[in-house]
Amino acid sequence: MSIKIDGFESSAVLEQINESLKTLSEAERKEQVSKVKGVFQFNVKNKAGKIGTWTLDLKNGTGALHQGTVDKLKADIIIDIVDQDFVDLADGKANGQKLFMSGKIKVKGNVMMATKLDTVLKSSKDKVKAKL
Repeated sequence: MSIKIDGFESSAVLEQINESLKTLSEAERKEQVSKVKGVFQFNVKNKAGKIGTWTLDLKNGTGALHQGTVDKLKADIIIDIVDQDFVDLADGKANGQKLFMSGKIKVKGNVMMATKLDTVLKSSKDKVKAKL
């Protein structure tokens, strides 16, 4: 199932995360899961005011990214963010802590889990660069 949603620039970033997960061996994926130990839910609002939701499971099995929410999978952290801010965060153009302090990111749940998101984003970006 595709994780892309038309009208969301962040879809490309999330597709990048998904692809980088797929390039890892099963052992590497399990290692990533053991390091992060969390389920992230991203509620991203685009320019048209629509909200797209993705769930990144780095707590169970070998990790997975899903469009929408997943039955019986409770997010440890729910992140509400505007589309462009998510893209900027993933590209390293924005700082998550500054976005949070300025109210551009709303976080519910385990706030400390947000610190692990930077590692996930950087890891997927590095994997894609290595392929180029």
